[in-house]
Amino acid sequence: MSIFSDAKLFLTEWIDAVSRAVDAVAGRFVHVRRIRLTEDEDGVFTAITVPSKGKAGLPNLSFRFAAGQARPPLPSDWKSAFRGSRVEVQLPQAQIMTHQLDFPAKAADFLDGMIRSQIDRLTPWTLDEAAFGFSPPERSTNDRIDVVFAATSRQKLNPMLELAKSLDAASIAIYAPAHGGVSAPISLMDRQLRSLIGGTVNVPRLLRAMLVSAVVAAAVSLLINAYLGGSLQSELDNLRQQISERRAALRLAAGGLGSLGLLAKRKQTTSSSVMVLEAISRALPDSTYVTELRIEGDKVQVVGMTQDAPSLIRLMEQSPQFSRATFFAPTTRAANEPGERFHIEAHINAYFGSGT
Repeated sequence: MSIFSDAKLFLTEWIDAVSRAVDAVAGRFVHVRRIRLTEDEDGVFTAITVPSKGKAGLPNLSFRFAAGQARPPLPSDWKSAFRGSRVEVQLPQAQIMTHQLDFPAKAADFLDGMIRSQIDRLTPWTLDEAAFGFSPPERSTNDRIDVVFAATSRQKLNPMLELAKSLDAASIAIYAPAHGGVSAPISLMDRQLRSLIGGTVNVPRLLRAMLVSAVVAAAVSLLINAYLGGSLQSELDNLRQQISERRAALRLAAGGLGSLGLLAKRKQTTSSSVMVLEAISRALPDSTYVTELRIEGDKVQVVGMTQDAPSLIRLMEQSPQFSRATFFAPTTRAANEPGERFHIEAHINAYFGSGT
């Protein structure tokens, strides 16, 4: 749960920061009516509209606070004037507690913290109960600075703050009068009550709507991406499977054609035993007998009996079906045999045409 709490706090702070930034930019371009309230010693407030270009001022208005309400009630034109305006209230000196404070010059950058730490000593109120401010520091002697400190009770400011809120003012600033040689009033409170463009555009609500829309759009985008991504991945897998099957089929077809081609080539380039035997019978004379015939690839070996073994080499070479004829074993003659036993080996030529 702490994660959600931290996220909610972060978003709230972010929305507030953006709203303030929008108001700061809008303040440069959007004209805001200024109304000054001055309280006298008797508790009577006088309202004055600060003259501005293009807007006529209203007659001054005086009223008191009674039971948290303006008495007499404000006229409608003044209520309209307060709406979206900046209210500047100057309190009477009798309601302000002031002190002349002295600090080292090096403490100029830390005055706010140093004064806050002394509120309990300087005023009868605690830090949460006091509304306070101080003037710009002025350098004195001996490397020191002087500031005028002013404070009052926040409880005294509540009626003015509630009036500004009820009249839909954009902001309220409450000042202490100039004192002790200080020429400018001292700011005790400066609070933004609503956006300067809040009457036209509710910036926090718009930012929340934008954040919700962004979250919804991101969620929808993730869902669409997951759905389309899964669908596309499934189609891609099917396509890859079809490609693999087609390649396998092509390889099988190519392998079958290759085997048939090899068989056809072998048939065309390899001689049959019958044709080799026929060619040998044509090349050898009638007095020669073949007892063994072996064919191994493109070679033939012939073993047999003849009257003149050397002449067989010449006869084999003259045949167009044979070449490179030679004896692969010695020629022998036995006493009980009528001729010589020969062993001839020759290369078989691929072409077997019609011999003469």
